[in-house]
Amino acid sequence: MSLRAKSAAGSAASKAAPIERFAAIVGDKYALREPAEIAPFLHEPRDLYQGRAALVLKPGSTEEVSEILKLAQETKTAIVPQGGNTGLVGGQISFDSQAVVVSTVRLDKIREIDPVTNSMTCEAGIVLARAQEAATKHDHLFPLSLGAEGSCTIGGNLATNAGGTQALSYGVARDLVLGLEVVLAGGRVWHGLRKLKKDNTGYDLRHLFIGSEGTLGIITAAALKLFPAPRSTETAFAGVASPQDALALLNFMQSRFGSSLTSFELIARRGIEFVTKHLPGTREPLAAPHPWYVLAEISSPNAEGVRATLEAALAEAAEKNIVWDAVIAASEAQRMAFWRTRTGLTEVQKPEGGSIKHDISVPVGNVPALIEQAGAAVEKLVPGARPVPFGHLGDGNIHYNISQPVGADRQAFLDRWEEVNAAVHGIVAKLGGSISAEHGIGVLKRELLPGVKDPVELELMRSLKRALDPDGILNPGKVL
Repeated sequence: MSLRAKSAAGSAASKAAPIERFAAIVGDKYALREPAEIAPFLHEPRDLYQGRAALVLKPGSTEEVSEILKLAQETKTAIVPQGGNTGLVGGQISFDSQAVVVSTVRLDKIREIDPVTNSMTCEAGIVLARAQEAATKHDHLFPLSLGAEGSCTIGGNLATNAGGTQALSYGVARDLVLGLEVVLAGGRVWHGLRKLKKDNTGYDLRHLFIGSEGTLGIITAAALKLFPAPRSTETAFAGVASPQDALALLNFMQSRFGSSLTSFELIARRGIEFVTKHLPGTREPLAAPHPWYVLAEISSPNAEGVRATLEAALAEAAEKNIVWDAVIAASEAQRMAFWRTRTGLTEVQKPEGGSIKHDISVPVGNVPALIEQAGAAVEKLVPGARPVPFGHLGDGNIHYNISQPVGADRQAFLDRWEEVNAAVHGIVAKLGGSISAEHGIGVLKRELLPGVKDPVELELMRSLKRALDPDGILNPGKVL
């Protein structure tokens, strides 16, 4: 063999060796290498990004995750953690052909349910819907709820600090966590699965990792808060004249029901039109069309009387000219149909062509101003563009999506993404809001972060990254 051939063979062996060592940690069955095997892990729901990776590993224990990160630090191999791969900002996608994707889907054990302490300890790969079901079996509620709950995982929910439809009453993901187990860069494990509501023994490290999108450590398990299951749930669809009236209805409902008002969703008329046009089995929620709609839900510890109280409240709101029409779900099937209308809003925009999306939040009282000002700005930039705002009015989080003008060229419209973003985000900043309410930063919004973060805050974030991941192997290129 020539010197050149020997050198090439040696180089190939040195590159292959770490891959074989990584694979040996989880076993060949759970080390995916073939392009067809790893392809599902390299694209995301919006098809905005197509990734690359050398290997996908599916560890089955915290110990295996620890060994993976030890080897990653030794070999300076980039690690991209991934849960259910439902993220919308590219944070879970690898863009390095030499990187290793660590999928947590086999970390799928519920370690404990403690009804007395109102807690559940589960691993990161548990699908959110399964966590909800486990709580229900013990007559409890795990209230985190979002459209992707049938496939997203607890680890991903925590890594992105997911919000969802019940944040109004129960808070976002970080509000539902008592303790964490996290594998750090280099393989050390932080065993922080405490179930305490009160623990003033220094820095609260949970919140470093929740919302960090896998850039500081890999969450492998969590102790989660549970709540007593509600004894009755009533769901209403209401038609209103404007976002201002929807806000008035929110304040009115909160004064009547307090924390029992668990969801309060705002939907534009155009969203309802898209749903009934493109989502089979759906229909108009009310007898006549209205400019805006509210989907509200009351979850009560009382088994009886809630429906009558809700009917009386809606009647009073109508007398005050806040509500034009309303209907309360008469069955569980109708309730689910109401929610299908809301959760289907994302998918029904695809048949309408290109869609420029925003996951933004402002103080609740500024939502009407946001919608009005953003609508004017978008119309000025792209005449005929069709805003489809919807989302969690109760916590100020609006998904301000914009469908292309009818008959427009899809790519030409999408090419104006940054221009439209700049206009909408400028209004958000003026109103004291955030450019990312619940989807995270990932790569989609990484370049925007320096423009919206206080410089000191951003430097503190970089300092934490350097301290916890000095070699930059954890989800490189994301967030910062």
